[in-house]
Amino acid sequence: QVQLVECGGGSAQVGGSLKLSCTATGNIFSRCGMGWFRQAPGMEREGLQCISWNGGIDHYSHHDQGRFTISRDNAKNTAYLQMNNLAPGDSAMYYCAAGSSYFCPAPSAFTIWGRGTQVTVSS
Repeated sequence: QVQLVECGGGSAQVGGSLKLSCTATGNIFSRCGMGWFRQAPGMEREGLQCISWNGGIDHYSHHDQGRFTISRDNAKNTAYLQMNNLAPGDSAMYYCAAGSSYFCPAPSAFTIWGRGTQVTVSS
């Protein structure tokens, strides 16, 4: 069973940067599409981006507008989300998730979820 652990969240100032990491246990990471999502209090979960096993990227949201970059290192079983030019509206719990195939599924089709890492952006 694959488990996902996110880290790299924390506090940042407006305009700052954070890089989130998502490390997977198990040996199927390299065969899964990996996605990043976020959920702010009182809001629905929002899909951000997904990266397929070979680096193809799907964008689920326009809110990051080029500020966020997804990447992965299959040798390290780790996916990343580089977030730049952060704004207060980016404050949320950020989750990574794994799909059940090599490619990026629809946002509702991810099957394995991490517990999340909190990002708080203040001025």
